[in-house]
Amino acid sequence: MRIAHFCDSRPGRIDGVSTSATLSVELLRRAGHEVGFFAPAPAPAARDGDHTGRGDRIRTVPIPFRDLRLAAPWLRIDPGPVDVIHAHTTGPIGMAGFRLARERHVPLVITWHTDLVAYGEHFFEVPIGAAYCARRLRLGWTAAETLELAGARRRQRLLDLGRGMMSYASVVLAPSAKTAAGLAEFGALPAVRVVRTPVVLPDDGRTRADVRAHLGIAPDVPLVLSVGRLTGEKNPELLIRAFEVVRRRLPRARLVVVGAKQGARAVRALVRDLSLTDRVTLLPPVPRDEVAGHYRAADVLAFASGTDTQSLVLAEAESQGLPVVLTDRALTADTPWRMCADPEPEPFAAAIAHMLTDDAQRDRARRSGLDAYASYSADDYLAELTAAYESCLIH
Repeated sequence: MRIAHFCDSRPGRIDGVSTSATLSVELLRRAGHEVGFFAPAPAPAARDGDHTGRGDRIRTVPIPFRDLRLAAPWLRIDPGPVDVIHAHTTGPIGMAGFRLARERHVPLVITWHTDLVAYGEHFFEVPIGAAYCARRLRLGWTAAETLELAGARRRQRLLDLGRGMMSYASVVLAPSAKTAAGLAEFGALPAVRVVRTPVVLPDDGRTRADVRAHLGIAPDVPLVLSVGRLTGEKNPELLIRAFEVVRRRLPRARLVVVGAKQGARAVRALVRDLSLTDRVTLLPPVPRDEVAGHYRAADVLAFASGTDTQSLVLAEAESQGLPVVLTDRALTADTPWRMCADPEPEPFAAAIAHMLTDDAQRDRARRSGLDAYASYSADDYLAELTAAYESCLIH
């Protein structure tokens, strides 16, 4: 097949969207498919329009204070002849894929990586982006309807946008059962398939002892790990306040956060206010091949976010034998072995402390996570992905 992938998250960026899109392209090419991959170029960018058939890097500009780069709003891309277009995002590059699919009458596959409605509560740019998408998709909103994105009717307007996006798609890929269920808010849908991203984690080989020694943490100290951004949608305040409760129960416990960049200043202030400076270590994003060692160094992964569609870090942690504790019950719909607590400091802390101190519970969670990782491979993912494409071509 000839497939063109469109993604606004640049290859190599440490996030689930980039990881999933890049892996999809690599696996499809390895299987012999002709795949174009249209994504942001690192600066300095390649020339726009310099398409190679093996992919293209699109000229972009950085967004101030964000680890993101944005393509031209009215971007158009010509990938050559294609059988299927696959859009991973809804920025300018993703929108170019949406419009191209409609213009050429080519099936469009969308992976719904991001909860558009939930993110609208946390990022001021979501309403701006939504207005842009509505215009690019020619949804015909009036000025008054567009302005609703800034007011009390924002949620309803975002749902209307989601319905418009769904009308362009032949198939929507949901990375979890939670995401598939949430899509029902948009009303009438194209075919929806749950297709999880597999764990393919590079590893620099560092051991638990290596990483702990580097961090200055003794081998027997209870270590809680968090991996991800510190922006509001990830609920870092809940994480820190819960750890403050954990520390009262387990005074030697430590918390290490990998991925502290945007939002780190506010979190550091909270850490100081709660007198946790000597117990909490905030690390910037680390090279991807170092993440596995951090998982192995920890005793539990604490996951406070309630907005993730899949959270690849949960599966990554489990692939290294690290149990997880989370606060989003919807993410346990197809992973019942994961320990889940209410999204409040006391119950979240109680679950973390229980996982740290109950050896039998921790071992059960560890074995279940490893079994789940072993039962779903990159080959399984590739088979599900190609089946989704083929289903578009049949109809």
